[in-house]
Amino acid sequence: MRTFVYSALLALGLAASASAAAITPVLITIDENGNGTIQFSTAPANPLPGVMQADPGPGGLASALTYNLQGPPGLIAGDVFMSEPGVDALSDIIRFNPAGTGNTDYAASLVFYSDNGDGVDALADTGFPTSLYTNRVTIPEVGPEGANGAVYTPNSDQPGYVPGFLVTYAITSDSEVPEPASISLIALAGGVLLAGKRWMKRA
Repeated sequence: MRTFVYSALLALGLAASASAAAITPVLITIDENGNGTIQFSTAPANPLPGVMQADPGPGGLASALTYNLQGPPGLIAGDVFMSEPGVDALSDIIRFNPAGTGNTDYAASLVFYSDNGDGVDALADTGFPTSLYTNRVTIPEVGPEGANGAVYTPNSDQPGYVPGFLVTYAITSDSEVPEPASISLIALAGGVLLAGKRWMKRA
């Protein structure tokens, strides 16, 4: 059932990308344990590992699960709140810090914060930052506890948006990861080399 939900949501991304031919599609997958990938167009996904490092965003913790987004220019800053299925409770915060946050050497990054109320059992289970960006969006998780997540494609003013790219984030909140077959349902068009160069060189 969960695979079907992910497949349906990712297929919606396909329709959106078809209507935005001049925009390069990008799929980024992340989970609470530092496992991530980045995929430009229909090329194979490349590893995007998460590391524990200081978050220079508002109220950021000294050690938080951080994914280096490999230099996208113009990344929109902000926090994405993920709410638990069936209840109105915050379970995760996905933070987007643009390049240069805190210092000129900081790379544009995604920071994954998760509630640690049940004890620390994943890298992201550090609790939440002590303050937040004013730019915020709330999205629901899909699936039962222990096997849930969300698919998020930001609009131009929302956290995580990158000008010139249609970026979709597939976020696994708990232990399971969306199956590769589900992820591949996004038929992302265009050339991976051109997309990657545009992503890293637009500054």
